[in-house]
Amino acid sequence: MNDKQEKGAMQVDVQLVRDLATLLDDTNLTEIEVEDGDRKIRVARKAGAVAPAYVAAPAPVATPAAAAPAVAAAPAEAALPSGTTVRSPIVGTAYLAAEPGAPAYAAIGSTVKQGDTVLIVEAMKVMNAIPAPTSGKVKAVLVDNGQPVEYDQPLIVIE
Repeated sequence: MNDKQEKGAMQVDVQLVRDLATLLDDTNLTEIEVEDGDRKIRVARKAGAVAPAYVAAPAPVATPAAAAPAVAAAPAEAALPSGTTVRSPIVGTAYLAAEPGAPAYAAIGSTVKQGDTVLIVEAMKVMNAIPAPTSGKVKAVLVDNGQPVEYDQPLIVIE
């Protein structure tokens, strides 16, 4: 070992970080995280930044835990109307219109085309337009303007 290496210090695979940064650019993602044994590497781009930020941190040590009880589907999940459900691709804040006072992108009863923006989910000051996966009539809007949303949470139902 040389002076710069300490026993037990994490060794960062610089080429892996560069490859992840390239993948980040190629796919227009804002962050990628990989885990290899006890190492975890996260490559993230700040909003508006040209160059990605590189962050490497050791993975937390797993501790044995008691088995969690099985959780049934939430009542709201079971009561979704039939149709195509648009789900949140990220954790953030849902906005139904481009700005306060503007008309909603998609209101109950309105018709949308595949690819139309149906709402925005803001995460880390980045506004992410959520497109309609299919054309149809908006059957239900399941969130309020400004409401925090979780990953995979149902947002809108299109019939």
